[in-house]
Amino acid sequence: MANSGQAQASGPRTLYEKIFDDHVIVRRPDGQSLLRIDRLLVHEGAFHGFDKLRLAGRSVKRPDLVFAFADHYVPTRAGPITDPEVINMVEMLRQNCREHGITLFDRGDHDEGIVHVVAPEQGLTLPGQLLVCGDSHTSTHGALGALAFGIGASEVEHALATQTVWQRRARTLRIDVGGKLSKGVTGKDVILAIIGKIGANGASGHVMEYTGSAIRGLTLEGRLTLCNMSIEAGGRAGLVAPDDATFQWLKGRTYAPKGELWERAVAHWRTLPSDEGAHYDREVSLDGSAIEPTITWGTSPETALPVSGRLPDPNSAGSAEAGKSISQMLDYMGLTPGMPVSEITIDRVFIGSCTNSRIEDLRMAASVLKGRKVAVPTMIVAGSTEIRRQAEAEGLDRLFAAAGCDWRPNPGCSMCVGMNGDLVPAGERCASTSNRNFKGRQGPGSRTHLMSPAMAAAAGLTGRITDVRPMLDA
Repeated sequence: MANSGQAQASGPRTLYEKIFDDHVIVRRPDGQSLLRIDRLLVHEGAFHGFDKLRLAGRSVKRPDLVFAFADHYVPTRAGPITDPEVINMVEMLRQNCREHGITLFDRGDHDEGIVHVVAPEQGLTLPGQLLVCGDSHTSTHGALGALAFGIGASEVEHALATQTVWQRRARTLRIDVGGKLSKGVTGKDVILAIIGKIGANGASGHVMEYTGSAIRGLTLEGRLTLCNMSIEAGGRAGLVAPDDATFQWLKGRTYAPKGELWERAVAHWRTLPSDEGAHYDREVSLDGSAIEPTITWGTSPETALPVSGRLPDPNSAGSAEAGKSISQMLDYMGLTPGMPVSEITIDRVFIGSCTNSRIEDLRMAASVLKGRKVAVPTMIVAGSTEIRRQAEAEGLDRLFAAAGCDWRPNPGCSMCVGMNGDLVPAGERCASTSNRNFKGRQGPGSRTHLMSPAMAAAAGLTGRITDVRPMLDA
């Protein structure tokens, strides 16, 4: 028989274990646990889950805890949607939300945008929550101390109908980044360095918790970037324990608790960080002060190198299989073994996505572009209308225009995913602030180099991968 819900491990617990235990409804003998969901997020690609729900004759269990966003397929250019397929998907989302009483952050709304950008900025994401979405980069929300992960189409149906999800307890991986980051080194550089060290499957089966002085020194925007790419290391989720910086960032946001409820919430959130002596299944350490601005050269996020590095030589790989993989990636990317990273030319730049489209990211890019002109097409897309309004109030849009950039009027996933009209032409090389550099990710035949907004802006100015640090001092 299944056991009742609230049994938990004795002794010191990790942040992950505390949140997991707090959400268990029932445990099965096979190790699966039924977990209560605090927030279910859906986007226009969730129509499969709604269709299955309708066919089963079921309704949404807790529409007040479900929030919908149009972000993946919608265009970022000015004007109405013209693609009939996208028009249909957005209208299906609207109909499903109307039918079930779900809050929709619709296209054209004053608070629309990318699901993993809008939910945190609206205060929908809170420490200690369990949050799911039919999108792998749901791990982003872990930056606020929430257990957040992506689920599949069948799980979306189950979550809509029951506001629960079945999960097996994951192993835990502590990533401790000590020291202090150098000027020009960001959360994006940190996560790329981590993935470069442990590999694209290095965290498989684990929930990653990021600790250490370098992590504490990151802004909340930097932590969101960090947790966003946990999935690129194979992690199930990424977590940063909530602290005073988290509480300050959340206070006053639309869906955050108010008044006495806020004080009670903060008191609870302070109990969430991992206990002293808590056990992790694995631990990895990095020296934050040694991390340089970092980019990817191949077709996996694990192909991360510092900007001062050189591309690998297949003949020097540890095995024939590794050498073959390196050779195939170099061929696809049109690169030469051993060439300096700084000699890689760039055809265009994309600054945006759920990884790096927040106001801090835009300010960072602006600080590099100010008073200069881009040498290659450079597209900049805010992650939400809130961020776009803030950027325009600060004059960043005028600065981008003066630098020759394409400042898009509508928020969305844009060129991260190549399914909304924002594409990299075949054979072209893009400096991108997004999260994946797989073959064809930004369009058929596209070549993607992942990097921070500052590094992307520098590449836009020079037409090649460039160490941004001297530009920050100019």
